[in-house]
Amino acid sequence: MRVTLAEEIMLLSLDDESGQAKDRWTVGWIVAGGLLLELALAERVRVDDNRVEVVDTSSTGDALLDDRLEAIAAWAGSARAATVAAWLRKDQLKSIEATLAGLCARGIVTEERHRALGLFPVRRFPEADGTVERELRERLNRVVLEDAEPDLRTAGLIGLLHGARLHRLAFPGEPRKRVEPRMAAVAEGQWAAEAVQDTIRATQVAIMAATAAASAAAAAAAVS
Repeated sequence: MRVTLAEEIMLLSLDDESGQAKDRWTVGWIVAGGLLLELALAERVRVDDNRVEVVDTSSTGDALLDDRLEAIAAWAGSARAATVAAWLRKDQLKSIEATLAGLCARGIVTEERHRALGLFPVRRFPEADGTVERELRERLNRVVLEDAEPDLRTAGLIGLLHGARLHRLAFPGEPRKRVEPRMAAVAEGQWAAEAVQDTIRATQVAIMAATAAASAAAAAAAVS
C-alpha cells in the first residue's frame, strides 16, 4: 500500500497501544513538511529562496496531497510572505487532521472517541493494520542500521526526522549516537534535485526556529 511521507511520519508517532501521538507539537510541523516535500517530489510545488511556489495544480492522484495542494495554491496567492515557515505554522494542525483521516480511510488505524473523567473528549488512533508500519520500520532499519542505499522518498523522510531531532520515533530502541551520524549523512547527501533539497532545508530551519522559540517562551514563563 502506497502511503505519503506525512502518513509515514504520523504512523511513527502513534503509540501502538495507546493510539496517542508522541511529540505531537513537533510532529505537526514535520507532517506538514512531509506533505510539502511530497508535493515538491511530485513537481507540484517548489521552494525558491525560502518561498513556496505552486508550479502545477494538476491532480497527483492522491486525495490527501490534492487537498493540501489546493490549500497551498489558495494561500500562496494571497499571502504577503509565502514562506515555508509561514505555511508550516499555518497548516500543522490541519495537516495532522487530514493525515489521520487518510490513515483511517485506508484502514491502517481506527479512530476511537471517549471522555476522560466523563468530561473531556479524547481521541485515540490505535493501529488496525500493522503491515505498513512494519514495512516502513524495516526500510528505515536497512538504510540507517545496515547502510543500504536509500531511495528518494526514504532519504527525504530521514532528512525530516533528523532535522526535527525525532530520531527516537524511528528508532526507539537504539541509542542516538548509533543512528544520528548515519541519519545526518543521508540528510546531507546529494540524493535529490536542488529544489527538493531546498524544501527539506527550509523545513528543517523552520522547525528548529519554532522549537527554539517555544523553548524560550517556556523558560521565560518558568522564570516569571
